[in-house]
Amino acid sequence: MAVSSGEDKVDRERRLASRQAGEQGLLFDNAVAMPNPNAGYRGPTACAAAGITYRQLDYWARTGLVEPSIRPAHGSGSQRLYGFRDILVLKVVKRLLDAGVSLQQIRTAVTHLRDRGVEHLATITLMSDGVSVYECTSADEVVDLLQGGQGVFGIALGRVWQEVEGSLANLPAENADPYLEPRTGRDELSARRRARKTG
Repeated sequence: MAVSSGEDKVDRERRLASRQAGEQGLLFDNAVAMPNPNAGYRGPTACAAAGITYRQLDYWARTGLVEPSIRPAHGSGSQRLYGFRDILVLKVVKRLLDAGVSLQQIRTAVTHLRDRGVEHLATITLMSDGVSVYECTSADEVVDLLQGGQGVFGIALGRVWQEVEGSLANLPAENADPYLEPRTGRDELSARRRARKTG
């Protein structure tokens, strides 16, 4: 059975992410699977997977902390559609809040995470002393942080990735293909027509 080039790419990315995670040798060593790029998740599903309330989700979207990458809300009655990466970031924000990190520092961390591609997120470990958030990319950096005398905690995004993946496995998803096209001069009506044609 022949494997499509899309599947080849996903397999290569999965192997690369696993190898990088193994080379990092930090707080995790489990392999991660690439998420389905055609899956979109409504707000209640995103909340369930990230362990947050709908009120938090709505506030974070309205203030630009974590916005849905597949489909933002446009007016009354429209529903946001979140991607896997969005839910991963939502769960990280929740963990940082639970650890007492300020919202301002969390915004800085989220901006940093937005600059990363999905295949790189699983190889990042975030560290915090409750005031600042640090990215840890090698075992040496962990030692340097601890020598400062301040206690730190880590969030291994590979582990969070697996938790989100496990949660989403039992929750409903939608086909996100119609929403992933570039928004170059096309309006919402055109997108709906295309979605109806492709069914």
